[in-house]
Amino acid sequence: MDQQQQLAMVQQMRQNAVGTDAALQPSSTYAVTVEEVMIPTTKGDTRVLVYTPDRDHSVPLPVFFNMHGGGFILGQAEMDDPWCRLIADRADCVVMNIDYRLAPEHKFPTAVHECYDVVKWVHGNPESFSVNPSLFAIGGHSAGGNLAAAVCLLNQQRGSKLPIVLQVIDYAVLDVATDPAEKPSYEEAIPADIARTFNAMYLKTPEDAHDPLASPVLATSFQGLPEALIITAENDSLAQ
Repeated sequence: MDQQQQLAMVQQMRQNAVGTDAALQPSSTYAVTVEEVMIPTTKGDTRVLVYTPDRDHSVPLPVFFNMHGGGFILGQAEMDDPWCRLIADRADCVVMNIDYRLAPEHKFPTAVHECYDVVKWVHGNPESFSVNPSLFAIGGHSAGGNLAAAVCLLNQQRGSKLPIVLQVIDYAVLDVATDPAEKPSYEEAIPADIARTFNAMYLKTPEDAHDPLASPVLATSFQGLPEALIITAENDSLAQ
């Protein structure tokens, strides 16, 4: 499938996905302020939704960086809006919901470096959001969980200069090198042919699948990485 065919397919998938984001949401509402900002990165300005609890604080707040799912090719930051509100309120932190660039228009490793750059910029400009530059956590769902793990690995490769203390990996695809058909199959899970298509659209070349920033489980060492909370499900074809 060439680039033009990929774009035509993904545009149709994005149209079909409109209106399906609200299938599962928290049952409560939360008192938070939401601000849309543009943060400079090496890939251009990146749109970020910033969630701040509506209460007085005597000290700068920790930060949680969130990345949505969608197989690297679908979705937007608004998908996680209800959950970002919940996290900001319950954890009493600022949530930075990153609307990263999607494939196939922007293939690997664009989104990894873009998300890393957002974390780096916030670390260097904490006064912009009244946050604590030494207390960062990062996480995401599905493809977003992959990006969260990849950002932690990239940070490790660059000398662990960013103070990421926790990663939350939520039903993430952490291995795009193994053919999805060789992974466990469940009726409720993503079909192997769809997963294979998503991976092909994300990667520039098949060799990229073996890069730990694309398949974090293939990293040669996990020493020194932030503590990780890994969430999966019984019938999760992405878990292996």
